[in-house]
Amino acid sequence: MTTVSSPKHERTGPDGVGAVPYLPLSNADEVDGEQSIGKLVGDATQHLSTLVRAEVELAKSEIAREAKKGLKGAVFFLVALTVALYSSFFFFFFLGELLSEWLKRWAAYGIVFLLMLAAAGVAGFLGYRKVKQIKGPERTITSVKDTAAAFKPSQEPETADDLPTAPRP
Repeated sequence: MTTVSSPKHERTGPDGVGAVPYLPLSNADEVDGEQSIGKLVGDATQHLSTLVRAEVELAKSEIAREAKKGLKGAVFFLVALTVALYSSFFFFFFLGELLSEWLKRWAAYGIVFLLMLAAAGVAGFLGYRKVKQIKGPERTITSVKDTAAAFKPSQEPETADDLPTAPRP
């Protein structure tokens, strides 16, 4: 069995991630008339198997890339939660006491509370923007649609002129 894809046929995405095997459409070393039907069927089976594996690899690489984007967005949500619950506790008490020197104590703590909400809102908004950038595996969907279209039979009926003629012995 011959190798279907080689290093020169490896394809990577625009971001350089994930090589996916690529099937050459023709082999320049072989003459069309010298292959048996069994060899052609075997080659077609091998090419179909490689095509399916390539589709799966493409989907895995695209989903992994989008999952990394989602993880980065989740980090912003975790930062927002951390600021809101832990690290801001002592700082905001200090700020409330400092403001109570010029304002009434309830007004000073009200201002500090609003600042805490604003900090959590900004971090949450940044996380939302990152998560919103996540896309579906567009290249995989396009590739699968193209493959499915290639295997569909033609809707136009063939005429006698379009059929190939067999050579006479």
